[in-house]
Amino acid sequence: MSALAPLLAITGPTGSGKSDLAIALARRFDGEILNADSLQVFTGFDIGTAKLPAADRQSPPHHLFDLCPADQSFTAGDFARAVKSLLPAITARGRLPILCGGTGFYLRALLRGLSPGPTASPALRARLAQRPRLHRLLTRLDPAAAARIHPHDRNKTLRALEIRLLTGQPAADTFAQGLDALTGYRTLQLGLDPPRHLLYANLDARCLRMWQSGLLEETAHLLTLYPPTAKPFAALGYKQAADCLAGRLAPPAALAEMQTKTRQYAKRQLTWFRADTGTVWLPGFGTQPEIFEKSVLAAEQFLRSSV
Repeated sequence: MSALAPLLAITGPTGSGKSDLAIALARRFDGEILNADSLQVFTGFDIGTAKLPAADRQSPPHHLFDLCPADQSFTAGDFARAVKSLLPAITARGRLPILCGGTGFYLRALLRGLSPGPTASPALRARLAQRPRLHRLLTRLDPAAAARIHPHDRNKTLRALEIRLLTGQPAADTFAQGLDALTGYRTLQLGLDPPRHLLYANLDARCLRMWQSGLLEETAHLLTLYPPTAKPFAALGYKQAADCLAGRLAPPAALAEMQTKTRQYAKRQLTWFRADTGTVWLPGFGTQPEIFEKSVLAAEQFLRSSV
């Protein structure tokens, strides 16, 4: 029986320093980084996704950035297939693959596999669409799913309710059935968990830097290339910038909304990742020397351990 190859995953909320830690660990352990952020796969969406400049993604090598235009779909299944196609070559080069990103569903799709779930039911959706307070209903029927879905995200709320009502089980149970899960690898998942008040202050400052660095101008340019209905325009930062450009929000209000919703998103990310009991949690930012040292110790122990 051949040994399983090692795979490292860096997770945690937005703004916690995942990229910094991944780069430091890649340099320490001769690694290559695979992006696990659902927005950084789109070309041109740079400032609002905190995407590392292309010139800085060469050493250590980075993968899965700028894969498609905004008017094309890129799913969790696409992500899992892309990673699986890259891993054998990275391992064959003697390098350590390091997944880095905050899109928990992408990581779950890769590591545990995806169940196709029940086929959409137009009749059920029509009945649900007539009900008020759908997110409140989801909170009662599937609290874990409701915690991960924004109350205003009607499409995801409808799908989660549909799964719960058609299968009789929570969405997480439906999608954790291990279909096409990654094989041949063992994984160490490190999660960054900075003190909440420091994380929120960092997020507020980062949103301001994005705004001052040209987020509004970047959004205006992208809107000349893609329709406003393209998926990335619904993302944090881009939605507020688009609303500002359309006159629906004044710039100060747009920035304030971006900051508030980014903090809320970070909280939902932590809820998602905390459901994974296999995560090794690091109580700080990925930029802190002591967190780097703790991650190095965990990685060294993991790499020395037998299958």
